[in-house]
Amino acid sequence: MADFRAFIRKYKHIGWFLLYSALYMPAFNIIERAGHVHYHIIHTWLDEKIPFCRFFIVPYFLWFGFIGAGIAWFVICCKSRDEYYKLISMLMIGMTIFVVVSVVYPNRLDLRPSFVEGNDIFSILCRYLYRTDTPTNVLPSIHVYNSMAVCYAVNGNAELRKRKWVIAGTDVLTLLIILSTMFLKQHSVIDVSMGIVMSVVLQVICDRIFETESEAAMRGAEEGYSVKGRASGA
Repeated sequence: MADFRAFIRKYKHIGWFLLYSALYMPAFNIIERAGHVHYHIIHTWLDEKIPFCRFFIVPYFLWFGFIGAGIAWFVICCKSRDEYYKLISMLMIGMTIFVVVSVVYPNRLDLRPSFVEGNDIFSILCRYLYRTDTPTNVLPSIHVYNSMAVCYAVNGNAELRKRKWVIAGTDVLTLLIILSTMFLKQHSVIDVSMGIVMSVVLQVICDRIFETESEAAMRGAEEGYSVKGRASGA
């Protein structure tokens, strides 16, 4: 019992994200099955230029492990609690915005091929994806947004930056996941662009909110030096 209490105390910071997930998943399922009378069709001429490619099903499904592994590392291994809170704040804010947009602006795609032919594993997985995931409520792309959030967190961690293969692998996988959403016709260029833009904006905001003491001291020293330099120059 003592060991269990120690475990709970050590990892109690994950409670907020678990609670949010318990609320988010039912909300997501409700809007997925809402069956609106009218959906706004998301479409751009660029979508027509992107061919369907079943091989991108691999990075698309790797997304689930990528996000899970990223969160797990920051829960268990990251020495900075602020970096963990920054990451889950990014995820929770973005997913909340997605739910709100889906409610006030129901949207869908009409980009999927009518049927994916073939008996290879890639085609089978594509058909499975299309059966289990409706082409509704796609704006902004959570696949893209969450991938960017984890990618920012990994690239921003001093310990992980020492492992170049981790950074390279994260960056490449993030790019492949983003591309997969369009090559599988799961998302429009508009959805992807909105996911990227939203991630950049919220990353800047969260960077300032969760600025560590050392970062704040460094920024303060830089600003003080700049002011001193201007004063001496005057």
